[in-house]
Amino acid sequence: MAKTKAQKSLDTWSKQKWTTASGKKSSETGEVYAPKNVIDRLKSTKKGQSKLAAANRKKRKATAQGKQYAKHGLHKGKRYG
Repeated sequence: MAKTKAQKSLDTWSKQKWTTASGKKSSETGEVYAPKNVIDRLKSTKKGQSKLAAANRKKRKATAQGKQYAKHGLHKGKRYG
């Protein structure tokens, strides 16, 4: 039986190396998780660095409010793969 589109997407997502910008645990730093290639691309430009910094601020604020998930916008409408 062939995999559904959702199953293929999950496979792709699972195979990626997800990390934070510093490489440390998000619980220690308050940073967002994203695929390593996305983090590297964001860190390579000024605009990307400011986008990553804004996402981290939103993540830290949500964490401080006791929320598990933060709507930081870094993943919105993105396809990683």
